[in-house]
Amino acid sequence: MRRSMSVARGAGFRVDTVTCLDDHRGWSAAEVGDRYRVVLVRRGTFRRMADGRRAVADPTMAYLAAPGVEERFAHPAGGDVCTALTLASGLWRAITGDGPGRPADFAFYVDARLDLLHRRLLRAARDGDTAFEVVEAMLPLVGAAAGRAPRSPGRATAAGVVDAAREAMSAGVPEAAGLVPLAAFLRVSPYRLSRAFTRELGVSLTHYRNRVRVGRALDRLEHGEPSLAALAADLGFADQAHLTRTIRRHAGHTPAALRRLLTAQDEQPV
Repeated sequence: MRRSMSVARGAGFRVDTVTCLDDHRGWSAAEVGDRYRVVLVRRGTFRRMADGRRAVADPTMAYLAAPGVEERFAHPAGGDVCTALTLASGLWRAITGDGPGRPADFAFYVDARLDLLHRRLLRAARDGDTAFEVVEAMLPLVGAAAGRAPRSPGRATAAGVVDAAREAMSAGVPEAAGLVPLAAFLRVSPYRLSRAFTRELGVSLTHYRNRVRVGRALDRLEHGEPSLAALAADLGFADQAHLTRTIRRHAGHTPAALRRLLTAQDEQPV
């Protein structure tokens, strides 16, 4: 028996937690997907057959499933829990540049660095920032599955990309609501955009975007914004709790505490 639960969903992708309770040595019926899937094992071990070739998947070995590949699975060691990152072909090409095709049984080693990135992806999904934090967390995992490391942009190019992105966010262009559409708007790859921010500013694009949103929140709190729920919705946060967590990380106080601090009347002289 297999149970799948969506933990994040965005334009052209979704992240699912897949729990399999099967316990059998025989191969399952054939399955053929129509999207790219990067599958990372959180717990357990199982066997995968892709177009007739066999491999073992466990927390140290992940795999890429390409559209049209016939897969079968066996679970002689009992159940397992996986994270499945599913991408539409258009988003896959936007992130990886497509490049040379991979064999149906392509698997890749998950070192401690990728293990940490996997855990950060799940943490980002819990935080609810699907448009930026989840996308930025999944980029290196997709890169590992594609079998290539993204090239770093040159210093001058990186600065220009960052400036253009900052202007777009400041102007509130609709494409700036998500990392992938923002990259398309700027005509750069999501990888290039993400890495440019880290190189130029020393912070991630997600962190910078949240810094901009926190600044706008402070403006409204300073003017006595009465509804934190409305503030969260207007600024694109998943909910009020997400707004509160983000502001606390950046400013060290909750929105309610900041509203009190910023709207307190100066003491009148006696």
